[in-house]
Amino acid sequence: MKLSVLALGLAAGLALAAPASAQATRDPAQIQAGTYTVDPGHTQALFTVNHFGFSPYTGIFSDVSGTLELQPAKPAESRLKVTIPVKSLYAPSQHMTDSLKSDKWLDATQFPEMTFTSTKITPEGKDKAKVAGDLTLHGVTKPVILEVTLVGAGTNPINKKATVGFEAKGTLKRSEFGVKTFVPAVSDEVQLTLHGAFERKDQ
Repeated sequence: MKLSVLALGLAAGLALAAPASAQATRDPAQIQAGTYTVDPGHTQALFTVNHFGFSPYTGIFSDVSGTLELQPAKPAESRLKVTIPVKSLYAPSQHMTDSLKSDKWLDATQFPEMTFTSTKITPEGKDKAKVAGDLTLHGVTKPVILEVTLVGAGTNPINKKATVGFEAKGTLKRSEFGVKTFVPAVSDEVQLTLHGAFERKDQ
């Protein structure tokens, strides 16, 4: 009996301590305009290549930083700049993590960052856009197009900050950026995916 009472009390305490679920919206009319910064704890940049024709191979970057000048009413006037530290790369094994950071691949020592800066945003419906921009990778800058989808926006129930999240996808040819190791056995085409969370700066 005492255990049952204790369990009920603990459950009630946890329920009171847990934050209310976020009420996210995908309606641009309800999203706050302004300057947003990347929430690095909830933003991931992933790449996928075809490994010798056997399987897709994915790695992930973290510690992303950047800003989003968001204009929901006029999305074409929004601006995005993101910086990704190459040294943050993580692959399924330590050997591959070290190899991909080496001068045989991304050369994190000589080229410690990659950046994406938007040059044109073309809305495609109320929750999608085509974002053209310049990607600098391995010391080379080339145009890349990202297909961006609004995931949701609202108030973060933990820190109470206005937050907006997007998923962006695109492709590039790594040989065009000077990363040619094992092409074409390891695919030249790289699939990019960005899961981005942005928090609005206080005005």
